[in-house]
Amino acid sequence: MQTPVRIAWHGLRPSEATAEIVRRKAARLERFHSRITGCAVTLEVPGRRHRSGTHYRVRIELTVPGGKLVVGRDPAEATAHEDLRAAVDLAFREARRQLEDRARRLGHRTRAHPRGRAERARVARIFPGGGYGFLETPDGREVYFHERAVLDGAFPRLKAGEAVRFTEEPGDEGPQASSVARARRPQASPLAWARRAPTA
Repeated sequence: MQTPVRIAWHGLRPSEATAEIVRRKAARLERFHSRITGCAVTLEVPGRRHRSGTHYRVRIELTVPGGKLVVGRDPAEATAHEDLRAAVDLAFREARRQLEDRARRLGHRTRAHPRGRAERARVARIFPGGGYGFLETPDGREVYFHERAVLDGAFPRLKAGEAVRFTEEPGDEGPQASSVARARRPQASPLAWARRAPTA
């Protein structure tokens, strides 16, 4: 990126931890689409109060050759989220989707990842009340998953940090997991068990 990521805070106190998350996600976008030349992110608390507590909104403006891409273009119609990290995640997923659409229209290739085969990952974050979560792959990507994608009805038992295997597919807002299975520890072979068994 030709200029550092610009972050603005409206109605909430700046947080270096959140700012670092934003910078990291912007860097991942740049690895995916190297033609980004600038990124401005606005994190805000809408002026209208919600009965259920604080809500957050995220706006992303990406400068690319020939124009700009904006996520959350109309603040009045943008969706507010109760969790700031979730709002950031979803905004950057939408930014990536827009980059993919633009690349397809212009005939550019984006850096794709293999689909259709099981890959390893860990549960980065999970939101039981919302019925969704995010996986983190070994190469640092984040992949959205819905509770319906978790096999054997295991969604309520998933924990952050847990190892899983998943298959990936394109979704309406970017890559998502089409199936998620909890990783099982490999069973020891009979020979290995015999070596550990006490002798008479």
